[in-house]
Amino acid sequence: QVQLVESGGGLVQAGGSLRLSCAASGRTFSRYGMGWFRQAPGKEREFVAAISWSGGITYYAESVKGRFTISRDNAKNTVYLQMNSLKPAATAVYYCAARRYASSSYLENEYDYWGQGTQVTVSS
Repeated sequence: QVQLVESGGGLVQAGGSLRLSCAASGRTFSRYGMGWFRQAPGKEREFVAAISWSGGITYYAESVKGRFTISRDNAKNTVYLQMNSLKPAATAVYYCAARRYASSSYLENEYDYWGQGTQVTVSS
């Protein structure tokens, strides 16, 4: 079993930056592919970014490419999402997810564990 706890959300002005963190419990964190998803009010949850077990392979949604960076520190059991040049459209609850495979995925149903989410609000 893996427990995920997100942090780092908050209120930021458009153009600003935030760094989300996701701390994972369990000794096998380094074996899991990790992802970030988000859900805006009134919308379905959508893929944001994903990273393989080693950090060597990453995927991004087109809407965040070039502005968001996903990374991980397996020694700290933590995955990060650096968000730069934030836009109001990025306002959402951001969820961290883990899958029991080393590879990354952009598919929500391929993840086995989810955090509770952290709110990100970008003001115009």
